[in-house]
Amino acid sequence: MSQVDAAPGSERIKQKRGRKTYDALIATGFKLLANREFESITIAELARAAGYSVGAFYARFKSKDEYFDALLAHHISERRRIRERMFAEADGTDWVRDVIEEAVNYYWRRRRFWRAALMRSIHDSEFWQPVREQGHDFATLCVKQIEREAGRALTREEEMNVRFAVQIALGTINNTIINRPGPIFMGQAEFVDNLARAFRLVSGYDEIVGAKRSRKRVPVNSGAARGA
Repeated sequence: MSQVDAAPGSERIKQKRGRKTYDALIATGFKLLANREFESITIAELARAAGYSVGAFYARFKSKDEYFDALLAHHISERRRIRERMFAEADGTDWVRDVIEEAVNYYWRRRRFWRAALMRSIHDSEFWQPVREQGHDFATLCVKQIEREAGRALTREEEMNVRFAVQIALGTINNTIINRPGPIFMGQAEFVDNLARAFRLVSGYDEIVGAKRSRKRVPVNSGAARGA
């Protein structure tokens, strides 16, 4: 069963029309969250904006919390699809910056949704488990990409450094959405530049990949160097 099929409320969909209504309610939720905080959006407003009745909403979701669970499931499915595509096309690119930039832009665009998710995680640890697993999967993609570029398996210490670099990147995004500590904010190019630089430094990316590149350099002809 796919992530979307397993999303809360989807098991109650029996017909194609039901799927259309379900998808419309999910899309409308993200649209409203572009300008509104989740707690300020009522079920009646959501249903009306999607073009359906409150009854249609409750035919698919038991509560507003279950609806938010479905938004999160959609988010996780979308993040997985985007990241897998980006890493499949990563060879020969500045993928570190590309991946960081895409993540920053995504979470900034959906900051109100993500702020609601972060706030709920404080009181509901089980709710956050799929997000935690997604973070581990993201780190694994980074580890495998660096291993491909390095031409070898990473040591345990190197792998932990890469995974911690991912933790720092995602944690910085989360903290900025919640607290806006500054001095650099999401929406500024400097935020992406510095977060990508931090990832490289903590992960040891340039050192690991640079070592392979150094080995590939063509050595100076020793005989020519001696004037032979």
